[in-house]
Amino acid sequence: MKEIDKDLIKESIRNILIALGDDPNREGLKETPKRVAKMYAEVFEGMQYTNEEIAAMFNKCFEDVKTGDLVVVEHIPIFSYCEHHLALMYNMDVSVGYIPKDKVIGLSKIARIADMVAKRLQLQERIGMDIMHILKEVLETEDIIVVIRGEHACMTTRGIRKPGTVTKTSAISGAFGSNQALRQEFYSLL
Repeated sequence: MKEIDKDLIKESIRNILIALGDDPNREGLKETPKRVAKMYAEVFEGMQYTNEEIAAMFNKCFEDVKTGDLVVVEHIPIFSYCEHHLALMYNMDVSVGYIPKDKVIGLSKIARIADMVAKRLQLQERIGMDIMHILKEVLETEDIIVVIRGEHACMTTRGIRKPGTVTKTSAISGAFGSNQALRQEFYSLL
């Protein structure tokens, strides 16, 4: 596990305030570097862990489950930060489907994996791929699909400024890639 350097964040935020032309010693900003460092440690917690470490953290499965039926967990709310602008990716939700092979994961663990993966500087496409790879490791199945939809502040509040624009991505493997009927069943359940 890599530690987040809160002291360096505080110093950096202080310098950003100066670069913006403000006085970091004025009443409203005195504690801002400390508050931002604390917030960054929270919202970027996932940067401290590899996908393998996240898989180990949330590897709570129920073994000897004899089912080949589709499991879907949908509309897990997350947020993240775009690695290109450090802008918020918001109003995001993750939907996951998988075909169990002798075990199922505790449902809350899927949400915890999605949260931890999102707590990194990210691309929406990579969030889906990371979730999929972690679930493959934990569930020992290739049959996984992850769909994410969300808004990106780098698109809605700056640059082109198109509020309400939604980006949708999917990460697909195993039977979901080769079996169109299965993929369609997943999408019909959303």
